[in-house]
Amino acid sequence: MDIKILHLDSNHSLLWDQLQKSGFINHSDFTSSKEEIEAKIQEYQGVVIRSRFKIDKTFLDKATNLQFIARVGAGLESIDCEHAASKNITLIAAPEGNRNAVAEHTLGMILSIFNKLNQADSEIRAGHWNRESNRGQELDGKTVGIIGYGNMGKSFAKKLRGFDVEVLCYDIQENVGDANAKQVSLAEFQQKVDVVSLHIPWTSETNKMVNADFINGFLKPFWIINTSRGKNIVTADLVTAMQSGKILGAGLDVLEYEKLSFETLFNDKNTPEAFQYLLKAKNAILTPHIAGWTFESHERLAQVIVDKIKAKYLS
Repeated sequence: MDIKILHLDSNHSLLWDQLQKSGFINHSDFTSSKEEIEAKIQEYQGVVIRSRFKIDKTFLDKATNLQFIARVGAGLESIDCEHAASKNITLIAAPEGNRNAVAEHTLGMILSIFNKLNQADSEIRAGHWNRESNRGQELDGKTVGIIGYGNMGKSFAKKLRGFDVEVLCYDIQENVGDANAKQVSLAEFQQKVDVVSLHIPWTSETNKMVNADFINGFLKPFWIINTSRGKNIVTADLVTAMQSGKILGAGLDVLEYEKLSFETLFNDKNTPEAFQYLLKAKNAILTPHIAGWTFESHERLAQVIVDKIKAKYLS
């Protein structure tokens, strides 16, 4: 076939090995600048990338022989999808690869917040035995709302089947509900839910979607979990709602500030006030964008990408 693939990020070794065994020609470059990659990208029919840099119009215009871009991850927001489509470049992603990991992490965050596990653990380590202040909430009897009912949302809803909860979903696509979640309008969603879990990509429609107006549209105080993209939530508005009691707790695997230097953010002179609040809040759990980052998903993401590339050329 003489299909040459440039790997721009390291991934599970099976991705490279299986492509090579199938007759593809693998090259790697994990260190060159974007401009240096652009100078040679015309030599390749395929690119495999995670999140090293954006695949923008300039890159695509220089990739005159490119036939596909494979992102070893769930989303394609780092790629100019419209311009790629105009050049008949196939876009490949692997949301199937880490959906289970994201679902388990989401459930873990909810149960940790409800049962104050992080708070209780830190207090015990500090020599304090406080039972009443660590009395928890049960998930049973609650209404869980999922925003974005694709691969991730569906996988999370499946995890909830062992709980006595009502599961609602809201999505811009029609007829995506299933036996695990009832699709409803946003108005009904905001009237009923106790827990909100975000499973949406970062797009112009979802950017800063969870803001003060959105939060205040909910009838009841609620908990919120975000394992999608940090910029889908306005952190300052989230914190204001936490301070007022409108939001009862937050589990954030992603943060609005992710593309900034966290070395700077942890400097008191530069740390945004809202982020300072989250760092100290007992009803907030923060993790470093690891919801889909398990040993199992590392392998599964690579396998999904291999299978989709092979399907394009060998099926």
